[in-house]
Amino acid sequence: MDNLTLTEVTQRVGMSVRNVRFYTSRGLVPPPVRRGRSAYYTSSHVARLELIQELQLHGFTLSAIERYLADVPPDAAPEEIALQRTMLAPWSSGLYLEMSRAELAERCGQEVTDERLEMLKTLGVVRDGDDGRLLVALAHLTVGLELLEMGYPLEAAHAAAKVFAEHGRAVAEELREIFLNEVKPWYQGVSSESMGQILDRLKPLSLAGLVAAYEDAVNARPHRDTRGTDSATTR
Repeated sequence: MDNLTLTEVTQRVGMSVRNVRFYTSRGLVPPPVRRGRSAYYTSSHVARLELIQELQLHGFTLSAIERYLADVPPDAAPEEIALQRTMLAPWSSGLYLEMSRAELAERCGQEVTDERLEMLKTLGVVRDGDDGRLLVALAHLTVGLELLEMGYPLEAAHAAAKVFAEHGRAVAEELREIFLNEVKPWYQGVSSESMGQILDRLKPLSLAGLVAAYEDAVNARPHRDTRGTDSATTR
């Protein structure tokens, strides 16, 4: 998949010419290979652009993408870059279904106003996809709608999302370092596909470990009556 023109690259990754050139100017993608007056792209260019798209899907800002790609050598093979994408891939395969806003409203059985959509996005039930489409976590859609009906405050959802983002990013980065420094060298010479299979098996165990650690932390705290201060004053 070498010797691709810029047009062929944009068609393959679904990215505009302007964006490809922008990411190249920022150093996120190496410049094309020059042969006379012609410029060509390789499978490594395609893999990097796909990795950038994956990072964007996970909510990485441009500066965060730059920091992430700083650890990916400019001469990294497509297989190495594909492994990075595997590490970022959703931990529950098939969790998000792409649909339009109208299709989401039809599935919800109600109008999806801007405020409701913001709440669903903040709760992590809906994400922005490409070309104005939405990515909807069907497994959590019912719960999100129930919270909307109960009048759950948007401010609380934003505050919780901030906590999840900050601590989740830190946990993900530490686990990534463990995998690259402790796991990957152990399987030296193993193909990218096999490493991806190892990651797929580790993901559910990691999720279970995170949930168990959270439950242990909650249970270790002194009991607090969630019914409010009225119950405390009556004791």
